[in-house]
Amino acid sequence: MHIVIGGSAGSFQSITQILAALPKTFPYPIFLCLHRLKHVRNGFVEALSIKSKLPVLEPKDKQEFLPGNVYLAPANYHMYLEFGNTFALTTEEVVNHSRPSIDLTFMSAAYTLKNNVLGILLSGANKDGALGLKAIKDAGGKVIVQSPEECQVKTMTTAAIKVTSVDHILYTQQIIDYLLRLKE
Repeated sequence: MHIVIGGSAGSFQSITQILAALPKTFPYPIFLCLHRLKHVRNGFVEALSIKSKLPVLEPKDKQEFLPGNVYLAPANYHMYLEFGNTFALTTEEVVNHSRPSIDLTFMSAAYTLKNNVLGILLSGANKDGALGLKAIKDAGGKVIVQSPEECQVKTMTTAAIKVTSVDHILYTQQIIDYLLRLKE
C-alpha cells in the first residue's frame, strides 16, 4: 500500500497528529503534497520531523521511494510518482494556483500504483486534490476525505466529495485509526 496525503490551509495540525500517531515500524511509504509558501524552503521538514517517528524527507528527482518513510513534496516543485518507485520533480506551470499540485501527485500515484493507493485529502482553500482523488478511486484505490465539519477550510474536501464517491469521510482521529489498522 502507498499512502498519498494532500492538504492546504488548515491541514498542518491534522498532518502532525497523523504523523505523531504512526509507529516507527509503519510499513508503508507516505507521500505528502501540501501547499506551502514557495519562497520558504527550510523549516517544514524539521517541523514535521519533531512530531513524526518516521523519517520525513524531501525527495530528489529520480530518487527511489521506500517503505517506512514520509516524503514531502519540495516547495515550488510538482511531485510525481513514477514507475520503478521513483520520483519526478518538475517546475511546470502551477495547477489550481499551486505548485506542488495535489492533483498531479494523486493522478501520478493512481496511474503508476493503480489499486495499491490510499488517497487522503485534508483541509484546504481551493479545489486542488478533488480530481486527483477521483483518479485514485477510478484506478481502484481507496479514498478518504477529512470531514468538512472538522476542517478549518472545507473548500477542498467539499469539492472532492462532489466529484467522486469517497470511501470514507472521517475526522483526524478516525483517519489515524484507519491507518493503524491497514494490512498488506
